[in-house]
Amino acid sequence: MRAVEVQEYGGPDVLKVVEAEVPEPGPGQVSIDVAYTGVNFADLKARAEGYRVARLPFVPGLEVSGRIRAVGAGVTDLAVGQEVTALTEGGAYADVAVADAVTVFSLPAGVGLRTAATLPTVLPTAYALVHAVGRLQPGETVLVQGAAGGIGTVVGQLAEAAGAGAVYGVVSGEAKAAYAREHGYDEVFVGDFAEGVRAATGGRGVDLALDPVGGDTFRASLGSLAPFGRLVSFGNASSAEPWSVGQPELYPLGVSVGGFSILTLAKTAPAELRALAERAFAAVADGTVSLPVTAEFGLEEAAEAHRLMGARASTGKLLLRVSGG
Repeated sequence: MRAVEVQEYGGPDVLKVVEAEVPEPGPGQVSIDVAYTGVNFADLKARAEGYRVARLPFVPGLEVSGRIRAVGAGVTDLAVGQEVTALTEGGAYADVAVADAVTVFSLPAGVGLRTAATLPTVLPTAYALVHAVGRLQPGETVLVQGAAGGIGTVVGQLAEAAGAGAVYGVVSGEAKAAYAREHGYDEVFVGDFAEGVRAATGGRGVDLALDPVGGDTFRASLGSLAPFGRLVSFGNASSAEPWSVGQPELYPLGVSVGGFSILTLAKTAPAELRALAERAFAAVADGTVSLPVTAEFGLEEAAEAHRLMGARASTGKLLLRVSGG
């Protein structure tokens, strides 16, 4: 089979298509003939700096859609030939991928394989940020970094559907701002956002801030909170030193800081992840949210997909077409 392999860390050019052995599922796992693979920023960090990589060489990729090829021992609720979408621990940039059965899901009603590949990481993450961790209440205000990306696109729609008083986004360019306004955002800031947020909220700040960037952006988001506001960190795209927050930052306004990682939750509480994902997928099935695929590449074009995402020029979701369903 074909697989996109990383043999050394570096830029997009280190992504090489190789011939590899077809993986077999172990106990509690299934193998999947991949139709589409989602491209995520975590893939870029893995390629460039070894984020969550156990050893070289490795095949990146965290989410797929396709048909079950084989089932491992102990798997009773999934069948060969079944169309599914799945969260993987890596290895998704390939013709065949392996996933733990607990992170394999039947397709939501009315959803095909192409759309299904956008779901496993983005939808549960966005749902958790708004509901499970962010605990957004009707009338509250939200500030979202990366508003035009995959997670940002879904968060804007979920927050609007949850009755947010206002949804503010932060993006890196005007084209992205226009895109975000089409997906639930009331106002979008390009670049610096602290003064704009204070002006938009009459000096009060926002009730909920969502940050995948870390570093200075994390600190500015913390400073944009209203009394009793919540900040949720769900990434460190800046690769800055891990943040630290204590009494001086939290006490004056009674604010709080939380975190979320879907990859970590998959390991520590897979049953909770499954319940979360099922609620999130229902929001797609009932039309509450949609996640546009804005660019699609062949498996052999994985480097081009990484270049586009790395240039901060992409919106929505990027996919690799493997078999095309």
